[in-house]
Amino acid sequence: MEKKLNELEEAVRAAAAIDYNSYEKNLARERLATLDEDDMAGEQRETFKRNAVARPSTPGHEGALLKHDGLTLYTLIIYSENYAGILNQITAVFTRRQVNIESLNVCSSSTPGVHKYTITCYCKQEMAEMLVKQIEKKIDVLQANCFVDDEIFILETSLLKLSTPMVLANPEISRIVRRFDAQIVEVNTTFTIVEKTGITDDVMSHFNQLNALGCVLQFVRSGRIAVTKSCIERLDQYLTKRAAEQKTE
Repeated sequence: MEKKLNELEEAVRAAAAIDYNSYEKNLARERLATLDEDDMAGEQRETFKRNAVARPSTPGHEGALLKHDGLTLYTLIIYSENYAGILNQITAVFTRRQVNIESLNVCSSSTPGVHKYTITCYCKQEMAEMLVKQIEKKIDVLQANCFVDDEIFILETSLLKLSTPMVLANPEISRIVRRFDAQIVEVNTTFTIVEKTGITDDVMSHFNQLNALGCVLQFVRSGRIAVTKSCIERLDQYLTKRAAEQKTE
């Protein structure tokens, strides 16, 4: 009997050692250590200087949080002809003014041959208006507009890779997933994949609450997609006006 108990204890220790040295556990420990170093070094901050967002000269660790003091998150919706190289021209406008792009989404629009770019960035109103004017000067750009969050309908999608053993051991993790109406799309003995779609604040709140429990192995979110609250698409108004002007010429 004693021999069997000893064998059981050895088996438990061996299983625990494998679990402790697993890739996911090591990844989680390294991530927590990095965040601890960031806390000790202080938070990175973005400041507004000469109409540009200036980052600290020394880059922080991956995962450090950036503060956007005095800046507003603007969403730029841009329409252009579907030609190669236009994306590079648009992003160059941000680069020249040292404005960091937070997210970028490119897709075909409802108008044939026209692509839609949805770009978010932190800046002041004067800078957002300047970016729009400079982008519209590009030959192949049809229209550009900037909006704050109250003026548009927005959505983002995120994927979280959670540690399955921690999900099973801590019921609070499942409660958070259900509370935010997230979907579990994959489960195995090692990890669980959770999908969350919603506005930016909900996506980030969902991540922050799960991350506080130390169960997040990986996190990624998509670029923002957005539509305006106006009844008529602004691009359609522009194209109608341009067609009328061409007829009168």
